[in-house]
Order: sequence, then structure tokens, then C-alpha cells
Amino acid sequence: MSVKIIAAAKQLPEYSASTEEILELVDGWMAGQEDRFIRKVKKIFEGAAVDRRYSIMHPEEAFTATSFEEKNDIYSREAIKLGEKVLQNALDKAEWEPQSLDYIITVSCTGIMIPSLDAYLINKMNLRQDIVRLPVTEMGCAAGISGIIYAKNFLKANPGKRAAVIAVEAPSATFQLDDYSMPNIVSAAIFGDGSACCLLSSYEDDNGPEIIDEQMYHFYDAEHMMGFKLTNSGLQMVLDVEVPEKIASHFEDIIHPFLEKNDLRIDDVDHLIFHPGGKKIIKTVEELFAGMGKNIDDTKEVLKLYGNMSSATVLYVLERIMDTNPAKGERGVMLSFGPGFSAQRVLLQW
Repeated sequence: MSVKIIAAAKQLPEYSASTEEILELVDGWMAGQEDRFIRKVKKIFEGAAVDRRYSIMHPEEAFTATSFEEKNDIYSREAIKLGEKVLQNALDKAEWEPQSLDYIITVSCTGIMIPSLDAYLINKMNLRQDIVRLPVTEMGCAAGISGIIYAKNFLKANPGKRAAVIAVEAPSATFQLDDYSMPNIVSAAIFGDGSACCLLSSYEDDNGPEIIDEQMYHFYDAEHMMGFKLTNSGLQMVLDVEVPEKIASHFEDIIHPFLEKNDLRIDDVDHLIFHPGGKKIIKTVEELFAGMGKNIDDTKEVLKLYGNMSSATVLYVLERIMDTNPAKGERGVMLSFGPGFSAQRVLLQW
């Protein structure tokens, strides 16, 4: 029984701003801070390797003192819009009807919705009443691949079925106006809002890269390194400066045994579909692959064009790869990291 990814699609929010435009807003945000600190903050934004960030709200609104309730209301309203649009984009690519879906997974960590997004999409798009729902929260940047893994396992157990994985993230709704800590500043510099969807199938006649294997890698005693703290003003970013070093120290154990399990080496992999966590993490990964004849150019380009959109971002990289129509037999490895601290991996073959 093979499970394949049939289509990947994206949808961006209506608002966006270049780094130069954001820096003008940073000036207002930093009013009253020491000049040396302001220069340091601007360098972080300028050096983030992100040219443009998209947002569910006007950039000026993101730099306004709104309550957790107000920002979460915006998140909920816009998440439904983005989810509906991106699911339709993916269905159009695959030439599927909404009623053909058997399983819907929605992933997000940047807001709170109960009922979850999938319930709204069922009503908005008239999905089947017997569709199986699974909302995935609290897995951060790793959740896009996590959703693919859960869909794969469902489809493997159910031949002739179809699934949608929809990632909608709005880090702008978690920005803390009164927090001048490095985690809040760095997250504001590297993150952007966006949504993505991929469609999977266990129909024999549906065509796309097959999921050969998947596996999680958990870092022991590292739960403090990444996540959100729920405060009265909203979701406050937790981001340890040692994250890139932690990834580097475990990277060989993350990649090579996973490939060896499938009788492969890194030389056998044609496409590296890595989550663009940030400039430092990308640099770390590039250095580890130096001399192996591999590149993560698509990962770098996604970061440059959109920033880190949490769980949705790796699906943007996947879309770029799939749109090139890789040759039959080519292989790809998807990889993302998230709170826990953990890594999620998927091996694909076209």
C-alpha cells in the first residue's frame, strides 16, 4: 500500500511589508530605548535574511497595543479565510472535488480556536459529514511534517482514501509589544504569516511522490528550548540561543541512520526539503552539508521571500520542489524542527 503526496499549494495574507518598511515601524516601537540597543535590534532585522514578511493584519496594527483577545479574534477570522483559500488552491491543482476528501488535518500553533479550523472548513466548503477530523496544535514548526505523517498512517491503513493537511500560521498575532527580550525581537525579525496545504492519497491511480518512510527524533531534556509561554498579553515566544548548536550536535544522528534504515546514503538524495527556521539554522545546515554536493537553495529562497511561517514553511519548500516535476526515481528528504525539542523526517520518492 503506497501513500503519495499529490499536490502542495500556498496562500499568503493580504498585508505585507519589506524589511525597510518594517524598520520604520521598529523606530516607533523602540522609542525611549537606548541608542545602542536600537542599533542592535535593527541589525537583527537587517541580518535576518528575510526581504518581506506577510501578515494577517496591517503591519502598523501589529505594532499596536492590542489585547490577547483582540489579536486572537483577528487570528481566528483570518485563519478561516486563509484555510478555505489554500485548501481550494490545492484541490484545484489536484483537480479534486472537496467531497472526495476522507480526512482533514489542520495544524497551527499561533492562535487558539475551539471549534478548531477544520470544523469551519467542513461547513465553508461543504465537505462530507463523515470526514475524519484531526486538529494538531502545540507542535510548532514541526507540525507541517507531523500532519503529513498522521495523514500517511491513516491512508496506509485505509486504501483508496484521500487526505488534506492544512497549515495556517500567524506569528504576527503573538508579537508582544511590551517585551524587549531577544526571543521576542528575533521572532519578530524572522517570522511571517502564511498558509499551505498538501493533499495525500492512497488511491492507486493518483500520482505524486510516494512516502517511503517517516520518523521522529526527540532531543532528551530540551523542552525548554522552543515554544510559547501563555501570558496575560498572549503567546510569548520561547527561543533558546543554543537551538542552532543543538541541531548541529545531533544532525548526523538525525539524517544518516534514517537514510541507512532505508539502505540509502545522503548521496542518494536529490532534494533536501528543509524547514527554513532562520538564518543561523540554515547556515548550520549548509556547513554540515559542505562537501557533499547538496544545497538547500529552495529553503533559503523561501526564508528570503516570506520569512519563517512556522508549520507552513516547509510545505512552501515542498511546493517549489514539486513544481519542478522531479524525474521518476528521484528522492527527497523533508525535515523540520519544533518544540519538544524534536525533529520530524519524511523520505519521498518520485
